[in-house]
Amino acid sequence: MITKEATEVAPAPAPVTPAAEQRPRRKQRAWDEAPRWQIYVPLSIYLLFTLIPFYWILLFALRRPGSTSLVPWPMTFEHFEKVWNDRDFGVYFQNSVLTGLATLVLTTVVALAGGYALARFDFRIKRGFMIALLCTQFVPGALLLVPLFQIFAELKMINSLASVIIAETVFQLPLSMILISGFIRNVPYSLEEAAWVDGCNRFTAFRIVVLPLLRPGLIAVGSFAFVHAWNHFLFALMFLSDQSKQTIPVGLNTLMSSDSVDLGALAAGGIIAAVPVVIVFAFIQKWLITGFSAGAVKG
Repeated sequence: MITKEATEVAPAPAPVTPAAEQRPRRKQRAWDEAPRWQIYVPLSIYLLFTLIPFYWILLFALRRPGSTSLVPWPMTFEHFEKVWNDRDFGVYFQNSVLTGLATLVLTTVVALAGGYALARFDFRIKRGFMIALLCTQFVPGALLLVPLFQIFAELKMINSLASVIIAETVFQLPLSMILISGFIRNVPYSLEEAAWVDGCNRFTAFRIVVLPLLRPGLIAVGSFAFVHAWNHFLFALMFLSDQSKQTIPVGLNTLMSSDSVDLGALAAGGIIAAVPVVIVFAFIQKWLITGFSAGAVKG
């Protein structure tokens, strides 16, 4: 006889969860994500090798003459006063600023016109012209000295800052035109067409629509041209013979002689040459990175 208790269905046993599933899951690291120490250690080594020379320059520029201390204390600005007043670094600084700003303006304006033509117009020799621009980057500046010197001599421009400005502009134009043409290709052509429909001519549409969008690219190209003109030594050395027209790189060379080198004055001059560029890049680094990133993408 089947009892009531036997007819009742026994409850199903609780599922057994494996021990591995009961543990909290560990966050899986992506296969291509490197550990942090593999990033910080190389960066720290690179930063160390970068900052040590700067500290060494500051040490020689700020410590007293004849001192061998590894800490510039007590500090002195005697070396800065010497190079600025006695070695005419004030004149060199003024000439470098004038050369750099003029090169920046000329390079940006001419490269903007040429880059717009390369980006918006089609002509037969366009591809060959672009290849020629790229090939000019393989030509060192030293090879241009003899033809440029002869041209400037015929034009009576030797020992003039205009010769250095023109030479620096010519040397910077090919790369600047290529970069700006890439920036303009990233601007949709439909924006200009819409401006034409509204009654603007080509120049007005470019000025109102395209030019504001090119600000990061123009800052990148202009800063590159300015820094190259500021630091370039060869053209200023060959085309300028008057000491009152020389630039900072040539002025630094005058601090070294075959017999001795004034390390304190040389370090102070190097800081005077480096600080303005560092300050400029500190303010425009956002635009600079954005500009070069935009120019690297093909529109």
